Amino acid sequence: MISNWSTTVGRAIRGHSAPVTYGLIALCCLIFVIGPAAGLNPAYGTGDELLVAQRAYFRSWGVLPTELFAGAPREALTPATALFIHGSWLHLLGNMLFFYVFGAMAEERMGHVQFALFYVGCGYLALLGYAAANAESQQSLVGASGAISAILGAFLYLFPKARVTSLFPFLFFLPLRFPAWVVLPFWVSLQWLAAGRDSSGPGVAYLAHLVGFSLGFVYAWIRFGRTTTAPSPGAQPPTADAPRAGAPAEQPARLDRE
Repeated sequence: MISNWSTTVGRAIRGHSAPVTYGLIALCCLIFVIGPAAGLNPAYGTGDELLVAQRAYFRSWGVLPTELFAGAPREALTPATALFIHGSWLHLLGNMLFFYVFGAMAEERMGHVQFALFYVGCGYLALLGYAAANAESQQSLVGASGAISAILGAFLYLFPKARVTSLFPFLFFLPLRFPAWVVLPFWVSLQWLAAGRDSSGPGVAYLAHLVGFSLGFVYAWIRFGRTTTAPSPGAQPPTADAPRAGAPAEQPARLDRE
């Protein structure tokens, strides 16, 4: 049970209780820096040569819906490998910021091993769900957003009163503090609206966000529904700083990012 939220948040933010969260962030950053998407590795060349290398890289390690269901054993692994691949600096930094803000508390609540399995499992299923709904798509899908969205869903159930600092564009990006039960449903509503307007072209895989968020919330509800209790009357809710509640930035052409 959550007996002292303030202590939990303090330990999580200092990084002593969330090795999986910080380890996965470091791994994603390392993979991105040494890959062609970062543009830092001279082995991939420059200009058109770099663009060709990027497309081949995304097709090799990302999810291709048309090939995923063709029966090739290797393609069945791509929803797992795609979780660690990002298409641009903005894509990487946006995902890792959300991961950093919400992952540590969720990991401390779940436990390290359970959290790691939760992250990979929900991320895999989120990508699989998107691919199933777009089975004819030939766009490569990469990114950790499905898994991170699952963390947001679990966070909403586990810490609904945690206050989150958010930036709202229609309020001139003023930093405002709201409980998670306000911010996260608002965020998922934006994903729902964006998914409804989504086309078959490249961009953000909003459906993967929705699948991941739903999986995370349902998992936390089933797993912790009988053990999670509200804090004592004198306990202070935790504080978490988060990026704006809107959708992350768009990804370059010929690549779906989630």
